[in-house]
Amino acid sequence: MRALITQFAQFGVVGLGGLVVDVAIFNILRVTVLSPDVIHEGPIIAKVLSTSVAIIVNWLGNRYWTFSSRRRSSKLREAFEFAVVSVGGMLIALACLWVSHYVLGFTSLLADNIATNVVGLALGTAFRFTFYRLWVFRGPVSTTNPSTLSEPGRTTFPGVPVSTITTRDGA
Repeated sequence: MRALITQFAQFGVVGLGGLVVDVAIFNILRVTVLSPDVIHEGPIIAKVLSTSVAIIVNWLGNRYWTFSSRRRSSKLREAFEFAVVSVGGMLIALACLWVSHYVLGFTSLLADNIATNVVGLALGTAFRFTFYRLWVFRGPVSTTNPSTLSEPGRTTFPGVPVSTITTRDGA
């Protein structure tokens, strides 16, 4: 349990760094070239761009610090899976922004920030931590066939001794 709490705290620190990048870029774009006065969809485009940069920052922090003991050898696969989960988190924040800005009519800079960087962030964070931990940074996958192991008590899966693993034929 202690390791999980430490990992969650590290995830929070990395996420805070990504949040600073995200909020800064979003607000700079939102009040300048992507203002809704200039481009109707400006807030949405600004959020996609700011979150994309933050995703890169977060991947580096999570790969090399938060989940460093669980990362896999294939950087490309891990980066792809991280991007898929991160886009899912971004879609959650975008949905919050879209509902607030275009459905409810809360169009101020403050309302856009609350929708995307408070509500969207909270919902997206729960989604991302869960899927980063369970899918992206799950550690190396064991390909050892338990029926070929001769050492009783040797572990192939976390906490499961080989002697308790059976194959389909009952061996």
